[in-house]
Amino acid sequence: MANVEKVSIALTPEMLAVVREVVASGEYASSSEVVREALRDWKLRRSLHQQEADELRRLWNEGLDSGPSRFADMAEIKAEARQRLDKTQADA
Repeated sequence: MANVEKVSIALTPEMLAVVREVVASGEYASSSEVVREALRDWKLRRSLHQQEADELRRLWNEGLDSGPSRFADMAEIKAEARQRLDKTQADA
């Protein structure tokens, strides 16, 4: 493997036991492979989290740009929700 740098990491006894177990079972050839895969998964999750945050930010701004709400305040929103709930329960 080209351009690798050795580093030392500290693991809890439980984590180390898992790493040793999967290496011993043959699932991974080395503890380094286990750590590399874990880092790839972490990197992917981090990227997906950022994409989700970006999408939420986009939707938030889209909502703000869409104009004023038809509700004046939170009390009106709650009242509307209660009316919808009451109607749903009455129809059931």
